[in-house]
Amino acid sequence: QVQLVESGGGLVQAGGSLRLSCTASGLTFTNYAMAWFRQAPGKERRFVAGITASGGSTHYADSNNGRFTISRDNAKNTLYLQMNILIPDDTAIYYCAADYRPYGVVHSWGTNPFDYWGQGTQVTVSS
Repeated sequence: QVQLVESGGGLVQAGGSLRLSCTASGLTFTNYAMAWFRQAPGKERRFVAGITASGGSTHYADSNNGRFTISRDNAKNTLYLQMNILIPDDTAIYYCAADYRPYGVVHSWGTNPFDYWGQGTQVTVSS
């Protein structure tokens, strides 16, 4: 049974930082491209950042403005999202997602049909 479990969310003041984690089990982590998405209240889920299976290539939504960094530790089956200079508009539920793709790249991260999703972790940024 595949599980993606996010952690690290919470309440933070504007300008602060958080690091989210997503621990995967039940799959061969190194065969999966991974991504972070977020869904704000009343809005659609949107792509935040993605990383290839090897970790050699990363991709970001323009809205991040260089404040977020995605990474992975394949030895720990864990995906990370370092978020800096947080603003109230970053308030959302953050989800990790896995796409079976041991080689190659995801051509459209925002619309790619990911195979597995986590349950999400809430991030709230106060002004």
